[in-house]
Amino acid sequence: MSNETPIQYGEMTATYFWDDGSGINGDTGLPASGEPMQKGLFSSPSWPLGTEGFIVHEGEEYEFFIGDRGPGVPSHDCDVLLDIDGKTFADMMGETFDDQTLVVSGGNGHAEVEYFITKWGDGHGDEGTPYPFQQPENKCENAVSEIPAEYLPQEEEEEEAEEEEAAENASEETSEDAEEQQDDAPAAEEQDDSDTGVTAETATNDLSGFGLMGAEGTPSAAGLLTLAIIPAILIALFFAWTRRPAGAHAGADDDSGKGLMAESDGRHGIASFFDKLRGK
Repeated sequence: MSNETPIQYGEMTATYFWDDGSGINGDTGLPASGEPMQKGLFSSPSWPLGTEGFIVHEGEEYEFFIGDRGPGVPSHDCDVLLDIDGKTFADMMGETFDDQTLVVSGGNGHAEVEYFITKWGDGHGDEGTPYPFQQPENKCENAVSEIPAEYLPQEEEEEEAEEEEAAENASEETSEDAEEQQDDAPAAEEQDDSDTGVTAETATNDLSGFGLMGAEGTPSAAGLLTLAIIPAILIALFFAWTRRPAGAHAGADDDSGKGLMAESDGRHGIASFFDKLRGK
């Protein structure tokens, strides 16, 4: 199969020729394109000279380029619209080409073929629907059909394959990301514990100072309770000590009562209290 994408397709009846300027069998001279007669040089009554393509006959492909004008009268009424060089025609029909007589063996000079245009030439002629020799107004519409799907690029299949490949790549990337996150999770937890600096042992044993504070630097409930109880205990001890009986402080003969006042002096009493607490 040709590697080039067809731009026009159709079916038509073809015959054969070999114009080498010898004049044999009605030879009209060298091809109109100026190219020497050769295998693969076809003739069309209307397509531009230099047009390229291939024909299919019984499943076999044969490449060509348009290098001459013809057939003439046989093309009228859109009957025969393509002339195939004698050598290609002989290969196509399973026959031989006689270089002396310029005739293909077998006697069958016509064949039904499918044609595919892959490139329009820049020589004299008209693109598109063919028409009989020198009858441009008589378009042979039946000679043009929709291009078979198997000869067109499989764009949809290629797009689907690309989408599937992209989906597979995305799935693989997602799996890799998930695995990386799972691998990083234990390390992240370990880091969080080390950042706080709190362990089970320090949380249990640290009951003094700021150890009674919460994680955000605010007093915890236990800390507040402890801070409230300590002053209350100290005050209770102080009053218990200062309210001892007066006789324990005053002399028997002291009429002025100064002894009692001296012992109950606030500053002296508080100092003595804290001295007692310190063991003095």
